[in-house]
Amino acid sequence: MTLFLQSLVNGIIAGSIYSLFAVSLTLIYGVFNFINFAHGELIMLGAYFFYLFINPPFSFIIPFALILSLFFTSIAGLMINRFVYQPLKNSSHLTLLISTLGLSIFLRNFAQFIWGAQIRDYHFELKRGFLIGGISITTIQIVIILTSIIIIFLLYFLFSHTIIGKSMRAMSDSQVLSRIVGLNVKKITIYVWITASSLAAIGGILLGADTNLQPGMGLINLIKAFAATLLGGVGNIWGALWGGFIIGVAENLGIWVISPGYKDGIAFAIILVMLLFRAKTIFLKS
Repeated sequence: MTLFLQSLVNGIIAGSIYSLFAVSLTLIYGVFNFINFAHGELIMLGAYFFYLFINPPFSFIIPFALILSLFFTSIAGLMINRFVYQPLKNSSHLTLLISTLGLSIFLRNFAQFIWGAQIRDYHFELKRGFLIGGISITTIQIVIILTSIIIIFLLYFLFSHTIIGKSMRAMSDSQVLSRIVGLNVKKITIYVWITASSLAAIGGILLGADTNLQPGMGLINLIKAFAATLLGGVGNIWGALWGGFIIGVAENLGIWVISPGYKDGIAFAIILVMLLFRAKTIFLKS
C-alpha cells in the first residue's frame, strides 16, 4: 500500500508539470487551430535559459533568473508566431506541420550546439525528503505542487476576471467575430503566445529541477502534452489541465504495476487508443 501511495504522489507531482505543458499547448491550438510541433522546444529552452542564468558568468538569483527565462522563452514563442505561423497560417495543415517539425529539429540541435549533448542539472542542494506516513517527498517536489496550484488559480483569474483572458476565450471561439466586435486580434495574439510560452518555460524549469536537462527533453514531453490534450478535449484548457494529471498518475502507477522502462510509453499508448478508437474525450470543450 505504501508503494502504491508513493507512486500516486509521484504521479501527482509529475502531473503538476504535465498540466502546464498541456495547457500551454492547447491554448495555442484553441485560439489559432495550430498544432505547434516545436512547442516541446519551448519547454526545453525555458529549462536551459534558467540553467544559463543561474550559473556563471551570470549567477543571478533564482527570481531574476526565472523572469529572464520566461522573457526569452516568450521571445522565442513570438518569433515562432512571426516567422512560422503568420506567413503560413493560410497554408494547409500539412505545410504548418512540416514547418514546425523542421523548426523543432533546428531548435533541438541549436541547444545541443550551445550547451552540449550531455545531461545537466541545476546543482540545487540535495536534501533528505520529508517522510509523511511512509511517503517521501522532497522540498523541490513540494515547490512543484505549490507552483502548479498557484498557476492554476492565476489562470482561472486570467480567463474569468480579466479583459485579456476573456478576449483570448473570444478569439478561441471565432477570430472573425472577435474582429467584428472590435477586439485587437494582433495584440491578443501576442498575449496568447506570451502566456503559452511562459507556461511551457515554467513547466520546463520545474521538470529540470526535479530531474535533469538534455536537448531532447522537449520531444518526449510534447508527446505527453498531446496525450493530456487528447484526454481533456482538444482546445479545452481545463480539460488539458486534468489530462496532465491523469497522464502523470498513469505513468507512475504504470511503474508500480509494470516496469520503469515503460514509463514514457504510456503516453504513446494513450494517444494510440484515443486515435484508433476515436474515443470521446473525457471533458467536453467549453
